[in-house]
Amino acid sequence: MAAQSFVDGLIRRQGWMDGVAEKVQGAVGRAYEALGPRGRTVKNLLHGTSLLGHPLHPAVTDVPVGAYLVGLVADATGQPRAGDTALAVGVGAATLAALSGYTDFHETYGHERRVALVHGAAMTAAFGLQLTSLALRVAGGRRARRTAVGFSTAGFAVVAASAYLGGDLVYGIGTMVNRNAFLDAPEDFVDVGASGDFPEGALRRVQAGAAPVLLVRRSGRLHGVSAVCSHAGGPLDEGQLDGECVTCPWHGSRFRVTDGGVIDGPATFPLPPFVVREHDGRVEVRVAVPLH
Repeated sequence: MAAQSFVDGLIRRQGWMDGVAEKVQGAVGRAYEALGPRGRTVKNLLHGTSLLGHPLHPAVTDVPVGAYLVGLVADATGQPRAGDTALAVGVGAATLAALSGYTDFHETYGHERRVALVHGAAMTAAFGLQLTSLALRVAGGRRARRTAVGFSTAGFAVVAASAYLGGDLVYGIGTMVNRNAFLDAPEDFVDVGASGDFPEGALRRVQAGAAPVLLVRRSGRLHGVSAVCSHAGGPLDEGQLDGECVTCPWHGSRFRVTDGGVIDGPATFPLPPFVVREHDGRVEVRVAVPLH
């Protein structure tokens, strides 16, 4: 607890980090813009939107960490070939982890962004140390190997320290956590208004018990999904509707209003859909599938 408070307070006092973070985010954004239409496709893959249906970054980070640890054990027990192979696997997997991590970083802000910046910088430094170790191993020679083992050991120490910040980002700050995970949605129909309150093509936010619901009428039929963007909690009723897709006003995630499916990230989780019925001029909703 004391360590968490110290690190959190230290990062909060570093106002200069915001300018650096903005430049890094700008560079990431320009890289995707340079890809043209393919940029959105690649970004969706690296967020995990189109590949897994949940964030990609945490799913791949275990591979380099595990490989680096195997390499350390192999080096310590006199198995150089195994150590070199494990390190090569770790560097390869770390490349994907870095790409997905900086992609997620592009959508962070405030204190979250500062923590993510430190985490990313530390992991990038660790990657550099491991890559240097791999190059020395390829170069060969007993002295080069001893130096290489030193670099990989230092790299693993940095990874271990940085992993603390990665855990804080997810479990403490909630980066890329499904914002609808704890939604308290009614399983029985709840009245949310008169039919006339929901004109064609308008985004309307209503309250169904404790759950905020987005209602949209398309071709005369009402559709309902959670009004909270699953990525960072943006208010979807303040977004834009294009056909059957609503775009979050905060980071541009797009969802189908007909079933809550994710079209584009950074969101990776779908929106909980609601069953909507109209009876005697009134509108009632309930969650389509129990959430708990």
